Amino acid sequence: MNTENKFPRSSGILMHPTSLPGRFGVGDFGEEAYRFIDFLADAGQKLWQVLPLNPTGYGDSPFQSLSASAGNPLLISIERLIASGELREGDLGEVPVFDEDEVDFGAVIKFKEPLLRKAAERFLRSDRRDEFDEFCRENAKWLDEFALFMALKEAHDLVAWSQWPASLAGRDARALADWSRKLSQEIETIKYWQFVFFRQWHELREYGRQKGIRVIGDIPIYVAHDSANVWANRELFCLDERGNPEKVAGVPPDYFSETGQLWGNPIYNWPLMKERGYAWWVERLRSALRLYDYVRIDHFRGFEAYWEVAASEKTAMNGRWVKGPGAELFEVLQRELGDLPIIAENLGVITPEVEEIRHRFRMPGMAILQFGFGNDPQAPTFRPHNYVRELVAYTGTHDNDTVVGWWNSRPGKGSIRTEEDIRKEHAYARAYLGFKDEPVNWVLIKGVLASVANTAIVPMQDLLGLGNEARMNLPGTSSGNWRWRMKPGALTKELAIRLRELVTLYER
Repeated sequence: MNTENKFPRSSGILMHPTSLPGRFGVGDFGEEAYRFIDFLADAGQKLWQVLPLNPTGYGDSPFQSLSASAGNPLLISIERLIASGELREGDLGEVPVFDEDEVDFGAVIKFKEPLLRKAAERFLRSDRRDEFDEFCRENAKWLDEFALFMALKEAHDLVAWSQWPASLAGRDARALADWSRKLSQEIETIKYWQFVFFRQWHELREYGRQKGIRVIGDIPIYVAHDSANVWANRELFCLDERGNPEKVAGVPPDYFSETGQLWGNPIYNWPLMKERGYAWWVERLRSALRLYDYVRIDHFRGFEAYWEVAASEKTAMNGRWVKGPGAELFEVLQRELGDLPIIAENLGVITPEVEEIRHRFRMPGMAILQFGFGNDPQAPTFRPHNYVRELVAYTGTHDNDTVVGWWNSRPGKGSIRTEEDIRKEHAYARAYLGFKDEPVNWVLIKGVLASVANTAIVPMQDLLGLGNEARMNLPGTSSGNWRWRMKPGALTKELAIRLRELVTLYER
């Protein structure tokens, strides 16, 4: 299979399900998600790109997940639980008035978790367990560890696992067996939530397939320290005797920060992973491909060489580049899983060695049109006249400001650009894209749709022409991100028609 068959000429929208509207404070797999798929089909789109669908941990970030295999229970639709009889309308009580513009994760959890517990209690007492029991058997490899991890976390006031009693942090077999018996009801509840998450997601995804929509998922290269993955596989990460990271991941100073980005994720023990045939990564990608049709791997360059920082450092400045597993890992993944439907996030400090791996395994890279007119070292490759067909072209991503926010930004706000940098950037963009007074978001949307890149993706905020208030994430910050929600009624017939006309014009 060649790259062009994997990624035929098409376009799609980037929007995380939490950003969908709805009455319960956060987007989910309910009615609005089905309406969104209808909109995609009406607008001539073929792709829906999401952020990681895993349960979120620190800072509500989908890139700092409690598990690389589990799903986020907050995405479970209460409406569909009522429709399936696991909840009743009377269970809702008085629904709070939630903010339509952004997610208040604390308020959502306070409202939604008791309902999910009530649904679990009712279901687990019923005679409908056959499908649930089968799900548990089929997913035991990751589900058993995750459910026990989450039950233990709840029992220990949600602190990080490295702060649990040593017998649990160190996974003493007798202690784990004792706590498994003690927490058996909570463990079953957590497994039920996973059962419902996957049931609802697969129903939604199948509806999308019937409408010609495929899903692009997202895999962060690293996993969170406070996760079931690290707790259950301590030896596969660079940790000290207590289980705390000795070395952590990040990137050196860049467009977003003069001191770099210190992510804090533990570094992999790559020699041991190699010794074990990269089995952990095989299972991780296998799990992702059960959820998505394609996957974008975030920070792809870390497989060739990664930025390693001592855990004691306060910024990412004093790190070093260390060689990663390189092509060898992808040889194993391809042998075990077949042709890899992977999009490689190749932004930042990219070397010829990184690109060699990408080309060898026919993985398209990314181009961000918003970055095409400034001082970014990759700026020339982000301008459409330099695009290749095996590419995914974006107006921006979840880490960028919106197009309108970028265009109206000021020095020092969300980037290291000066006033002169911004003036030159605007002048270059106007000359290059040939526009004067047109809405800048539509100018950039046309730019990626008209390009030769096989795949073009537009964040929902850019389609709606929203400003900085709708930004999803500001890299290097730990609070206030991931909260944006689309207003009810934003997906109009007129918007679908306008977008369909463009994809028809540019043969997508």
